[in-house]
Amino acid sequence: MNLDGLTPQTIEPYVRLALDGVRRPYPYHMVHVVNSDADVRPARELNPAFYGCFDWHSAVHGHWTLARAVHLIPDATFADEARAALRENLTEANLRKEAEYFRAPGREGFERPYGLAWLLQLVAELREFEDADARVWQRWIEPLEQIAIERFMTWLPKLPHPIRSGEHSQTAFAMGLAIDYARRWDRDRAFIDLLVRRAGEFYLRDVDAPLRYEPSGHDFLSPALAQADLVRRVLMSHEFAGSWLKRFLPQIPRDGSVDWLRPATSPDRSDGKLSHLDGLSLSRAWMLEGIAHALPRDDARRAALLSAARAHGDAGLVAISGASYAGAHWLGSFAVYYLTRRGIT
Repeated sequence: MNLDGLTPQTIEPYVRLALDGVRRPYPYHMVHVVNSDADVRPARELNPAFYGCFDWHSAVHGHWTLARAVHLIPDATFADEARAALRENLTEANLRKEAEYFRAPGREGFERPYGLAWLLQLVAELREFEDADARVWQRWIEPLEQIAIERFMTWLPKLPHPIRSGEHSQTAFAMGLAIDYARRWDRDRAFIDLLVRRAGEFYLRDVDAPLRYEPSGHDFLSPALAQADLVRRVLMSHEFAGSWLKRFLPQIPRDGSVDWLRPATSPDRSDGKLSHLDGLSLSRAWMLEGIAHALPRDDARRAALLSAARAHGDAGLVAISGASYAGAHWLGSFAVYYLTRRGIT
């Protein structure tokens, strides 16, 4: 994997944001089905591994951020603190309680699909990290991993249409992360086959993506680019570049222009929803890179895709600070995903 000179200093600010979040219980946004008075408890008791970072899914990708950072740069100054936070939260007892939480009645749709997809990314990172601690965490998180797979396999066959939102419910983004997880480990052919089949049924017939209608005001994911970033994972390169992408995104320039897709700007970074637009710049950046890297080297569209990716990446990184927890609790993970080129094989 070419990380283009990644250094500890490059990602340390974003790792520090994750470290601040994963052990920070409040403020917390709870999406929680209450089955009895016994369920009226703080998140640190209900979800003792993933109680921080304002919400469950952000806590999961906060832990992914720490695992990825220690995996890639094990001798960084932040590595010991990141490892300690992982040891503190990813205990066998905590992860057992997380699995019990998922199995309670009425929680079949909990964190589906976004949080489940990030959980599988965390599992994949732990598996790739050849480390004694990671092997233990991987074993302890396996019941949650199996629940995530089961939830996808129960839900996706019944889903009549793709979900094309720019927020957590979007199917294309979650399916892309799930495919990356499943293919790395090839442990469950039925899961891989389901993801690929449903991606084809949902998206392969689409043409003329209305990119001009993006973004919506609360988007942190691009419906059109996420779809293309998913489809490049399921088609052969010549099929993706030669026919599908031409039909789906005919507006990609062939002259290297960056003007065809401009980054969005958050008008208020203290607003949890409006701060999504900063994350949109980062997710667009990695999706644009993913699409470009699925094209042949001599494809005239690559320059425009990569130019737009750089512009979006720069805009997203500049927007990140610890000034407001509305963005600080999750944007660091998006920065690390982008900077470490996680979605590019």
